[in-house]
Amino acid sequence: MARVEVEMPQMGESVMEGTVIEWAKNVGDEIEEDETLLEIATDKVDTEIPSPQSGIIVEILAEEGDTIEVGQVIAIIETDKEAAEPVSENGQTETEDQPEEETEAVSEPEEETDTEEDRQEAAPAATADDESGKEGERLEVTMPQMGESVMEGTVIEWSKNVGDTVEVDEPLLEIATDKVDTEIPSPHAGTLVEILAEEGDTVEVGQPIAIIATGEAAAGQQQPAESPSPAAEEAATAEESSPAEPVTSTNGKGSVTEGTEPQRIGSDGRFYSPLVRSIAKEEGITQEELEQIEGSGQGGRVSKEDIMNYLEDRKAGKTAAPATDEETAKPGLTKPKTTGGQQAITAGELNVQRPSQNVEVLKMDRMRKTIAEHMVRSKQTSAHVTTFAEADVTNLVRWREANKQEFEKRTGVKLTFTPLFLEAIIQAIREFPLINSSVDLENEEIKLKRDINFGIAVALGQGGKGGLIVPVIKQAQDKNLVGLAKEVNELARKARTKNLNPDDLVGGTITLTNYGSVGNLMGTPIINQPQVAIVGTGVIEKRPVVMETDGGDVIAIRHMMYLSMSYDHRIIDGAHGGAFLSRVTELLENFDIDRAV
Repeated sequence: MARVEVEMPQMGESVMEGTVIEWAKNVGDEIEEDETLLEIATDKVDTEIPSPQSGIIVEILAEEGDTIEVGQVIAIIETDKEAAEPVSENGQTETEDQPEEETEAVSEPEEETDTEEDRQEAAPAATADDESGKEGERLEVTMPQMGESVMEGTVIEWSKNVGDTVEVDEPLLEIATDKVDTEIPSPHAGTLVEILAEEGDTVEVGQPIAIIATGEAAAGQQQPAESPSPAAEEAATAEESSPAEPVTSTNGKGSVTEGTEPQRIGSDGRFYSPLVRSIAKEEGITQEELEQIEGSGQGGRVSKEDIMNYLEDRKAGKTAAPATDEETAKPGLTKPKTTGGQQAITAGELNVQRPSQNVEVLKMDRMRKTIAEHMVRSKQTSAHVTTFAEADVTNLVRWREANKQEFEKRTGVKLTFTPLFLEAIIQAIREFPLINSSVDLENEEIKLKRDINFGIAVALGQGGKGGLIVPVIKQAQDKNLVGLAKEVNELARKARTKNLNPDDLVGGTITLTNYGSVGNLMGTPIINQPQVAIVGTGVIEKRPVVMETDGGDVIAIRHMMYLSMSYDHRIIDGAHGGAFLSRVTELLENFDIDRAV
């Protein structure tokens, strides 16, 4: 036998523990590598933990609600499926409960008659509800983790319909987040038998969005393309059973059924246990009603007692009436009521329309709340100081204008100002290594980073209306100008084509933000924790400047730019931060106009 211990993974540099929300598998269940094993909540993110190995779950060491430290063993998987002996509820293995004769019969090796089907029947995971093997299985597709700070995404468009076959890694749907719009590939091959999130729905990370069936499970549930969607069938069934009650609300994309089983994670970001969701479904409590209940559990979660008290108050007429269909057009997508017929949007989107009323309320979604918490936490964590400098970048601008066509012809990429700025900042960091560090105040340590992992802000959409994403150039100190230019262009291309992955968004040690791209002269950016500095570049514009020459002072037209840097004053003193920014300015101003391409 080969038993593998599953440990609580590292969810981020500053995350030391997590709370078990829900196990996706039980003892005795068979699991494949990278298949979802459980869901973990930290102070930063709720995410699903994939299995590190394929095998049989023989022991679960952390119950739902337990808080566990990083590195602590939470489960044991037997990779030899033939030898696995999962533990039953009474603490005995399944083979211990069998008569001796039956045990021997199972353990006897079969020769030519030992077929694949026989081996599946001998495995403990082949229980009554097992749908694996020849019968196939129903596999959940969940909203993936799109980055460390991304908590939710909105379904833009499904590439497949119910009944369509799909291959592994084939585009399944398109998701929009506050950071990136990207296509989600299918994690499984099979038939799409159920879509759980309609176009326009906002779904949390880890929330199921579709069901893919394999084998006979797909054949038994495959629906023709012209058949009604599951949502439409459910709405029709609900209408037949209670025609007097309004059960659907339309949004132009289809119908959404109210009163259906609440989601595991609501638009308010709270997790709802299976028991609470079951009670809500039986009592006809909608997702919107459920989110109005004040929870007494950890993190404001709704307990059984909370929902039972709510039911008593509702029967006694002490609770407000449920929201109207206009206010609950879609589960998970907040649509504040408007009077002008114009669709309102959540606070997570940037392209907010002018309100039709004097005051219009937008519900702050979880993404926006998380960003707010991170920004405030950064201000509370670091002693922010911002210093400014003015740089004459005339030589740099002239060199780029004279060589950008040859550079593109030789390298295949366009030469923007960003890699030139990066080159100067990286050189300055070599001379001021404290800028590329982080603070561990608990252990009273300063962690100097050898690798310069440069975060680059990329604006999506004209005028920033498409949001902002910060992919990271790893080990930027080892790249020359051509390498930096290729990395910048590649990350920008991946952002535009929605091909960025979570690894592209984490691990930064310093950040560059170019607020000059929207015409701003200067800004005071907030430090991205746990980094200690963020550099900003303003717009480059021609201005009359007094210059000293051998013949005296003259007024000349020069290309000028303001630089800013916000830094952590806990470890970076004003003189040190100012000297670093002055060195960056000096490197930019003394750019070699005769430099070879």
